[in-house]
Amino acid sequence: MLRLLRRAALLAAACLILGGTGFSQSISTFKGKVISAEGKPLKGALIVITRKDMRGVFKVTTDKKGEYIHAGIPYPGTFKVECQVDGKVVDMIDNVPSKFGDEVVEDFDLQKNMQKSQALAKAAETGQLTKEQERSMNSEQKAALEKNVKDRSAALAKNKALQDAYNAGMNALEAKDYQTAVDSFNKAAEVDPKQLAVWMKITTAYEGLAKTKTGADADADAAMAKASDAYLKCIEMKPEDGGVHNNYGLLLVRMKKIDEAKAELAKAAQLEPANAGKYYFNLGAVMVNNQQNDAALEAFQKAVAADPKYAPAWYYIGNVLSYKLTMDKDGKPIAPAGMQEALEKYLALDPNGPYAEGAKGLLAAISTSLQRTYQNPDAPKAADKKKKK
Repeated sequence: MLRLLRRAALLAAACLILGGTGFSQSISTFKGKVISAEGKPLKGALIVITRKDMRGVFKVTTDKKGEYIHAGIPYPGTFKVECQVDGKVVDMIDNVPSKFGDEVVEDFDLQKNMQKSQALAKAAETGQLTKEQERSMNSEQKAALEKNVKDRSAALAKNKALQDAYNAGMNALEAKDYQTAVDSFNKAAEVDPKQLAVWMKITTAYEGLAKTKTGADADADAAMAKASDAYLKCIEMKPEDGGVHNNYGLLLVRMKKIDEAKAELAKAAQLEPANAGKYYFNLGAVMVNNQQNDAALEAFQKAVAADPKYAPAWYYIGNVLSYKLTMDKDGKPIAPAGMQEALEKYLALDPNGPYAEGAKGLLAAISTSLQRTYQNPDAPKAADKKKKK
C-alpha cells in the first residue's frame, strides 16, 4: 500500500513538472530599444503591446538606456506594438506574430521615422515616390498621399489664379485703368473671398473709378456704393483696424453721409491712439467743409491732445478761431483765446510748412490796427522832398 502511495506521489510530481514546463513554453518575451528624434536613447517612453486575436494589453516603460522588456506574454498570437511619448502614439508596428519560444524584438527609431516622414512630405509635394517609399507604405498611407497630392495641386492652381488676378489689378491701378482694376480684383475675390488685401484694393479701385465720373453721374454713385460695400467687408474681416475705419469715413464724406463719417473717424481714433492725431484732424476737416466750425474746433483740439506735435491741427485751430474775431471801438481786431498760441505753435513745429504763410498772415492781422482813414500813398514822398529843400 505504501509503495502504491509513493508511486502516486511520484506520478503527481511528474505531472506538476510537466505542467510547469508546458506553462513556461507558452509565453513570449517582447523587447527592444527606443531612439529619440535627436538620435539618443529615450527614457520613459511607454510601450503598449496589444493582442489582436483576443483581449490582452501589456505595458512597459523604457529605462535610461531606452530599452524595454516584457516577459510572460502568451503565445501564439498577433500583436500591435505602440510607442507612446507624452501620451501620444509616435510610432506603431502592426500585425507582429508571436510563436512558440519566440523572443520578439521591436525597436523604435524616432529619428529615422522623422527623416522618413520628411522625405515622404517632400515626395508628396511633387507626387513622386521612390520605389522604396512605395514599398514602405500601406494602402491607407498611399490613399492619404494621393489625396494630399490632389489637394496640394488644387491649392497651387488656386493660388496661381489668385496671384494672377491680383497682379493684373495692381498693374491696372498703376495705369489708372480703374475698370480693369475693378474687374481683376473682383476676380481675385471670387477665387479667395477671405483675402483682406484684395478687398482693400477693391475699395481703392472703385474709389478711383468714381473719381473718373463727373457731375451728378449715377455711375459715380454706384462706384462709391461698391467701394462702401467693400469697406464693410474689410471691417467685418478686421474690425480693429483704425486705418480701415478712417478710409471708410473719408469715403462717407464724399458720399455726403456726414454723421456716419463722423462715427467712423471717431472710431478710428479710438482704435489707434498712436494715429489719433491724424484721425481727429480728418474728422475736423470734414466738419470745416460742412461749415460746422464748433465741431471742427473740438476735433482739432482732440487731435493736438492726442498728438501735440501734429502741426496741421494747430494751424486749423487758429484758422477756425479766426471766424470768432471781434473788433474794439478803434477797429483793432480782438483775437479769441487760444488763436495766437495755436498759430505760433504751428510755425514753431513746421515753419516752412504748407500753412506757414496763412499762419503768418493771421498773426499779422491780429497784431495791427485796421486803417479806417484814407492816406495818400504819395504823401510820405512829398514830405521827404520838403526836408531835403
